[in-house]
Amino acid sequence: MIIDFHTHIYPEKIAEKTIDFLLDKIPYEDKKASTNGTVEGLLDSMKKSNIDYSVTLPVVTSPKQFDSINRFAVEVKDTHGIISFGGIHPDNDNFEEKLDYIKQSGLKGIKLHPDYQNVYIDDKRYIDIIRYCSEIGLKVIIHAGIDVGLPTPVHCPPEKALKMINEVKADKKDPFIILAHMGGWMMQNDVKKTLCGKNVYFDTGYCLDKYSDKDLKDIINLHGADNILFATDAPWGDQKQYVDKLLKLNLASEATEKIMSLNAQKLLEI
Repeated sequence: MIIDFHTHIYPEKIAEKTIDFLLDKIPYEDKKASTNGTVEGLLDSMKKSNIDYSVTLPVVTSPKQFDSINRFAVEVKDTHGIISFGGIHPDNDNFEEKLDYIKQSGLKGIKLHPDYQNVYIDDKRYIDIIRYCSEIGLKVIIHAGIDVGLPTPVHCPPEKALKMINEVKADKKDPFIILAHMGGWMMQNDVKKTLCGKNVYFDTGYCLDKYSDKDLKDIINLHGADNILFATDAPWGDQKQYVDKLLKLNLASEATEKIMSLNAQKLLEI
């Protein structure tokens, strides 16, 4: 089994426009999207890549988007092969009620994006949200490190992520927090010094084709294969290419299986 823990889809009527808008923010000359951003596009990519499940992660960039974004997540959650997370903005009122709604709707967790939400990850609003997610059994995945399409400042650098981890007492609980992009995109040295070994997961989204083999193996070895989740960030990472790249790292077969599926199965209880 292969589980991609970090993908994005959009309602069909806005998918093309959204993909074009986000592609325009990427500074690389060879920028491209690996799917058209729709549910069907993702399912087609999964079939070609032998991926069994993809976790879809919405980003609520303003409080008023809460209803529409989570409604779409609920609509697609029963699509075979799709596991939906919800989203919330730190400025949403009555955050506990909104998180209860996400939980009761059958969504597995929430996505937070400190850069797009323009709030530092150690802000009290995030701390309160993450603590409540822990209480009600929602997983929390957080964009960590630089965002390729946004200017500085970085709102979830490793030192602030560590402060958040300590504030929510993540070391006292079963791990429920995922720091995307190997703990902090393009901040490998700080991740190695600050976050490796902490009681959180890292995902490989947007990293397997951007990081050196040495950096990838260093972080996996320091953090432990038990705490790494295979992820692509599709459509920004190509699922087939990422599966092939992980296999070419020539990790121990047990480590590869944990990263590809076993860790996600345990975390998502599937």
